[in-house]
Amino acid sequence: MRPSRRAPDELRSITLERSVVKYAEGSCMVKFGDTHVLVTATLEERLPPWLKGQGRGWVTAEYGMLPRATHERMRRESSAGKQSGRTVEIQRLIGRSLRTTVDLVALGERQITVDCDVIQADGGTRTASITGAWVALADCLQWMKARNMLKSDKVLRDNVAAISCGIYNGTPVLDLDYAEDSEAETDANFVMTGDGRIVEVQGTAEKEPFTQDEFLKLMALAQKGIGRLVELQKLAVA
Repeated sequence: MRPSRRAPDELRSITLERSVVKYAEGSCMVKFGDTHVLVTATLEERLPPWLKGQGRGWVTAEYGMLPRATHERMRRESSAGKQSGRTVEIQRLIGRSLRTTVDLVALGERQITVDCDVIQADGGTRTASITGAWVALADCLQWMKARNMLKSDKVLRDNVAAISCGIYNGTPVLDLDYAEDSEAETDANFVMTGDGRIVEVQGTAEKEPFTQDEFLKLMALAQKGIGRLVELQKLAVA
């Protein structure tokens, strides 16, 4: 039995609320159970210096956790003077995931910066961030489309979403919360597009190495979970 009493292939309660921030061009409040992330997408008429003059835009991301997102207060990374390796790795993952679905040429020479701020963490903050970030990005692109700022109606080519899977007490399970994540024998994150293609897979054996058969079971769970997340994304931006 899972601590949450969910079935092995059952997601936590998922909500994706679009346009929740007054000033941002795009935004989403995403909740995976007790993991809550506020995502904003900001349009900027500028580019990184290395991209200027190439006739295409850029999508990038930043990620952070508020001091009381967890059981004990964490020191703000800004006060520490640098970001942790985990933070840098996650925000790069979010940016890579979003760029796989965007026609950067059609975006034009401008940048969209997606900020993912974890308000409350209970496992799966990176997967929730990616899933909500796509909604905020779509919201921003809708804002641009309404102002005739885009070169094409097909700037956003597909959905992208992410989910965690793992082996807990010998059983492959979907969408780990913290109680499971902290005790799992295997922990994996899957990022996939709406048509089922793989963007990135991160998998680690925490105790015993896992087999190819176990990996394929995790993949099947991820495909099912991401299929449901894509449905929720489409409803959020409809």
